[in-house]
Amino acid sequence: MSEVALVDREGEGLDTSRTVRLRVPARPEYIALTRLALSGLAELAALSEEDVADLKLALTEAVSNSVRHAYPGGDGFVSVSYELTASALQIEVVDDGAGFDDPAVPAPLDGEELSEGGLGIAIIRTVADELEITSRLGERGSRLRFLKRLQPTA
Repeated sequence: MSEVALVDREGEGLDTSRTVRLRVPARPEYIALTRLALSGLAELAALSEEDVADLKLALTEAVSNSVRHAYPGGDGFVSVSYELTASALQIEVVDDGAGFDDPAVPAPLDGEELSEGGLGIAIIRTVADELEITSRLGERGSRLRFLKRLQPTA
């Protein structure tokens, strides 16, 4: 069973915040739902097609990591929160699965090949303007938050 919540917050002046929260089963077939929610918010933000494609790829990598690594048996949930403001789109992916050892995956050097395990994080780091990962081996749960700044509209 998945859950969806939409919250509109009126801010000061022209700044409005919209937050969408999804809680989906940790199974690959639910990744498309997380991408659809992103597509809807992207229309409100007037993002370019290229930025939307990049953000969908980053989101797919983040949710796939939770599905694949947090719950190897497929039992569990992944929560995705999207917060859209006048200046940025922030996406947070949270699971309650097994943590991992070193969330501070280094950025690759020019020409350096990536291992399969670090490719998803490298993609997110390339697409996002900010990336924050919180996880510890032996502790429950991981949190990945990334942010894309929006270009001011003329």
